Formats: sequence, structure tokens, C-alpha cells
Amino acid sequence: MAFLDGCSPADSVRLCRSAGSFVEAAAQAEDYFSSDSASQSGQFFRNNRAERENRAEQVLDWCRHNQVTCLNLLDPDYPPLLLELSVPPPLLFIRGDAQLLSMPQIAIVGSRNASPGGLGNARAFAAALAASGFVITSGLALGIDGAAHDGALQTGKTIAVLGTGLDVIYPRRHDDLYRRIISQGGAVVSEFLPETPPFAGNFPRRNRIISGLSLGILVVEAALKSGSLITARYGLEQGREVFAIPGSIHSAFSKGTHQLLKQGATLVESAADIAEQLGGLLASMAPDVKTGQPPPTEAGQVLLEAMGFDPVDMDMLVQRTAMSVNTLTQELLLLELEGAIAVGQGIYQRLR
Repeated sequence: MAFLDGCSPADSVRLCRSAGSFVEAAAQAEDYFSSDSASQSGQFFRNNRAERENRAEQVLDWCRHNQVTCLNLLDPDYPPLLLELSVPPPLLFIRGDAQLLSMPQIAIVGSRNASPGGLGNARAFAAALAASGFVITSGLALGIDGAAHDGALQTGKTIAVLGTGLDVIYPRRHDDLYRRIISQGGAVVSEFLPETPPFAGNFPRRNRIISGLSLGILVVEAALKSGSLITARYGLEQGREVFAIPGSIHSAFSKGTHQLLKQGATLVESAADIAEQLGGLLASMAPDVKTGQPPPTEAGQVLLEAMGFDPVDMDMLVQRTAMSVNTLTQELLLLELEGAIAVGQGIYQRLR
């Protein structure tokens, strides 16, 4: 059915659920697509059955040779939360530990062009939540997604959901991350057949899987037109909890998260905030992402308070602190080494 022109995932799910098996669903699909309303697709279906069966066998051979698990929505190991979707993916291709898909998951998503502070928050929240027992799920994209996967691998497991076939790593620069996820006991998942390229229309479908697998979605940073807001919207439609980290009112990367907060998302400042809301013993196990940092010097603390959480330059810091440029340079270097601030192109951003 996956090779039948005109047979959408919604058609496959509807026929499969009514028939009770994919074999019977395929027979019903032949009758349906040979009707007057779908004659062209039906002709394709009847006249190319041998070709389609050959292509399906090739995909199964590829799965066997590449240690890929293929689950259909009637498989007992199919993730139960995905079954709650109105149109769950008819097929899932999984590289790595397929059982992770049924474990409690938190999705962490956000901007591809993230700020240093956003990347740090994504890593810290992912590491803390993974240490508490949650699997961290994201989309392997640049920016927040990659940082979330990387943070989760420091303390636990992560799942990457792709908008391509499993054999198409996108973006290419995440080739090493893709392989680390698998080698460290995680999983890479796709509903798309092997060799499927990164078409733009694939990524909203990927986003609905990310939210569908998860108990909650954390949006770290997002512009108003960010794809991560699509994931959050899917999550709300699916009855999932949506969390957002607030940011500077002057940052474009905070506009999307602030919009979510206005619409009722839960404001979070630590991983414990998420674990407490999602309940159970995980709440008491979750470390706070704000702990474990060395305290700044007295001058450093004064400097942090003068910086606030909006980007500032050296001239502004001189005005606010009355410190010399030499003193400021030394303290800023110490704060950067401690991970308290990020520096880029002469602009300083407080991180904690």
C-alpha cells in the first residue's frame, strides 16, 4: 500500500483499522482504488502488483541488512501514544532500540538559528530530564534539536525523528550525532521509505510524530514562524502538555515562546518544573538545571546584575558598572569560562 499512488497514510490507516490486517486492507484498497472515483490509481494498483510487491520485498531486505525494525500500526510493539493520533503513521522504520518508543518521553524543540543561551538551555534541560528517566525526543535539526540530543546523550537516551528516509541523514553535518545516538543506545525513527529526500512537506509530518510520542513538549526558543510552534500546536491537539522557557522581550527567538505562554503553555525555569507536572517519582529525581554551577566572584556578581538578561556591549557595561575596561575584560573572561555568559561579535549575553 505504501507504493500505491493515491493511497494516503489516512487511507491506509482507515482501511487497516476497518479490515483488521494489512493483507485484507490491501485487498480493500484494490477495490476502492479501482472504483470510478479513483480509476487511475486503481489501474496502477492492479497492473503493477508484481512490481509493488517486488519493491516492498526490497525494502524489507534493506531493513534486514541494516538492522532496521519495521513496525506497522497493528504490531503489538507499536508505540501506544502514537495510536492515539487520528492518523498515526502506518509504518515506522527504526534504527537502534525500538523499545524506547514506548518509554516516557519529553520532546525538546526550538529554533535552528538558536542563541548561545538557547543552546545551553536545551543541553542542560535535556541532560537533567534524561538523567531523571525521560527519553528525550527531537528532530535532529540544527540548533535546539541537535543541542537537545547532545545533552541527552550525556546522561541518558534520545530519539531522533527524521523527515527523510533512515538512510538520508539531514542535515549532513549531523552525521556524527546520528551515529552517536544509535551507538549509545538511542533510536532514529522515520515513517518514510528508504531514500526519501528532505522534502519540505515531510517535516510537519515528522513534527506530529515528535509530539505524538511524547508526554510533553518543551519549546526552548522559537521565532513567530518557527516550525517548533507547529510541533507545539500538534501537541495541544493531541492533549500533550506544552512547556516554554521565557526569554528576553527584545529577542526574536523569544517571540514564539512568549506567544505560547500567552496561549496557556506552562512557563518553566528548571527541569524539575517539567518533571513535577508530568508526575510520579521522576519529579523527585530530576536535577535542577540551575544547580552545580560555581559561584561568581563578588565583582562578577555585580557585573551579572548589571548585565541583566538582554544582550549588551562593552560601552554599556562601562556605564552601568563604572569598572575599567581592563577589569571588565578580566571578569567577563572568568564568567565566560564558568558558562555564566556567552560572547559573540562584541555582544555579551547572560545565561544564568
